[in-house]
Amino acid sequence: MKRFTVTFAAIALALGTVGTAHARKDDIDISRLTSSLDQLAADPVLGGYAQAEQARARDAINRLAQASKHDREQDLYLAERRVDLAKTAAQLQDAQVKLTQLDREHDQILLENSRRDTEMAQLQLERQRLQNQMAQEEAARLQQEGQLATDQARAEADQAKKLAAAQAKVAKAARQEAALAAKAAKAMRSQMQDGNATPSGQDSGH
Repeated sequence: MKRFTVTFAAIALALGTVGTAHARKDDIDISRLTSSLDQLAADPVLGGYAQAEQARARDAINRLAQASKHDREQDLYLAERRVDLAKTAAQLQDAQVKLTQLDREHDQILLENSRRDTEMAQLQLERQRLQNQMAQEEAARLQQEGQLATDQARAEADQAKKLAAAQAKVAKAARQEAALAAKAAKAMRSQMQDGNATPSGQDSGH
């Protein structure tokens, strides 16, 4: 009887040790999964993402803590997958947010480049307009100067014509005066000759 009691006590001790080891393993798994999920929740970048997946992972860890020995292996697998899924979903959402931000930055860069190109085109058009305006003003100035030169040349030509006409009149008047003077001189010489001839005839008559 005493031997049976010792044997039963040894078996009970062994079962207790196994149960304690099993419980300790359960505590380690639950602590590991809880710590991993807590780290995700506390992450300053990823913690705000995948809230639904994180909640499901905590529910899976709670079910694992309450699971029977028969269901423990399956609940442990599900809890581990839920935690992994929460991490992956958070990383995916973070990547999507960053991608969206990059797309916005890219669109902003394209918009800024388009705005800069538009400004450059406007500046080029304005410069071309100013060049055309300056060219037109220069052409108008040259045309005006040419017109002034033409008018001046025409005025000088008219003045030369008037001067030539006046000089011609003066020359004509001088020729006329010279002709009259010559005629008068001729008449005077003729009278003088006639006057000299008459006294000589009278003397010969007497």
